[in-house]
Amino acid sequence: MFNWKGSLLTLALISGSVWSQDAFIVRFDLNDGMKKFLRANEFDITGVNYKTNEIEALLTTEELNQIKAEKSANFKFAFPQNLAVEPDDEYKNPEEIADFVNEIHAKYPDITTVKVIGKTLEGREILAVKISDNPMIDEVEPTVLVNAMHHAREVMTPEITTDMIQYLTSNYGTDDQVTSWVNNTEIWVIPMFNMDGNNKMWNEDSMWRKNTRNDHGVDINRNYPTGWNSCNGSSSNTRAQDYRGTAPASEPETQAMMNFVESIKPVFNISYHSYSEIVIYPFGCRPNKTPTTEAVEAIGAEIGKKLDYKPGTAWELLYNADGGDIDWMYTTHQVIPFVIEVNSTGVGFHPEYTKWRDKTVLRNRPGWMHLFSRLEGPSLQGATVANDYNLIKIFSAGSSKVLQTYKINPDGSFYIILKAGTYDFSFEGTKSKKLTGVEITKKVEVKI
Repeated sequence: MFNWKGSLLTLALISGSVWSQDAFIVRFDLNDGMKKFLRANEFDITGVNYKTNEIEALLTTEELNQIKAEKSANFKFAFPQNLAVEPDDEYKNPEEIADFVNEIHAKYPDITTVKVIGKTLEGREILAVKISDNPMIDEVEPTVLVNAMHHAREVMTPEITTDMIQYLTSNYGTDDQVTSWVNNTEIWVIPMFNMDGNNKMWNEDSMWRKNTRNDHGVDINRNYPTGWNSCNGSSSNTRAQDYRGTAPASEPETQAMMNFVESIKPVFNISYHSYSEIVIYPFGCRPNKTPTTEAVEAIGAEIGKKLDYKPGTAWELLYNADGGDIDWMYTTHQVIPFVIEVNSTGVGFHPEYTKWRDKTVLRNRPGWMHLFSRLEGPSLQGATVANDYNLIKIFSAGSSKVLQTYKINPDGSFYIILKAGTYDFSFEGTKSKKLTGVEITKKVEVKI
């Protein structure tokens, strides 16, 4: 039970031409009861802070009055200053993202190519940049995918992806580590995914989150098939910020991502979001605490340590979230995927550009760099003769219990990321072969 205590600080009121109603960023003490109350009422939770134990939500005047009317409420609350503000116009809009992509390709044509992976509801092209030493060739190399802005108001996230593109292309040939990554990895970056929603955010509603379906929008990151509408982790209410849509993969943006992931089969993925300073790995629904591969949780912890972000599942750190991209990627295509939520409470969705942009992208570089380096870490990588084998079963050495079943890629390649240890491998298909007692402390390459 909660008793209402009004610890009122500074008011942050959204007003002006791009906001249709009065609303407030409201800060509460972070605890399970508070998270449960906000989720049960479908309030818009905007971020958490595990260092200060705070949780923030975007509330209309009506919703705020609803909370105040709770007879059993014990909500200590505040209005943090300047969080509910319009975005700084130095952040990129969809047109500026397209210009950036074209300029990069024109400047570095030998190591980049640009692919239209689909179109939005309003006909905007969703662009992906490939960075590779042979960008026009599908090489038998591990692939890494990075994307930003499933949610339209999270304007810092394309700054991470454009910084990554700029860093890799500008340092190729002069930085040995970058050159090795580009030469030995197929790197794909989707700098801005929710183009329509971001356009609406700039021109109509500075707190817009979804795409623009029928003016009410669909939360693209609750629209993927895995777990869709399975654990009260999304809403059927079209007005809710986490409205999941009428059916799994109903949105063209979702379909574009799904088709693209199926075509490139990435080993790793990062989906950038804001704000909370957390690293999320599958699964989104309680009680699925950890993935079947221990490496996923371990790598999430490693990234969290490098960034000083808290790692965990969505339901542990935030709330149940069904229909998210990383659960679908992990379950359907055995990608090792993460959501990284940049910035935190007190910074919000629209931090001052000159104060926060460079600080944020520099802090986040070690996260995506770690995944490139981890491709050289404990793993079994290689290729099989096409059609001879279709899956690999992984066991602890001397054990009959299957730790993981890995589906070999259509081209015969495999990239199995593991924790350090000794394993047995069973290659199965029209033929069969076993590798036993393989010590995995770094990348081990085999051809079967």
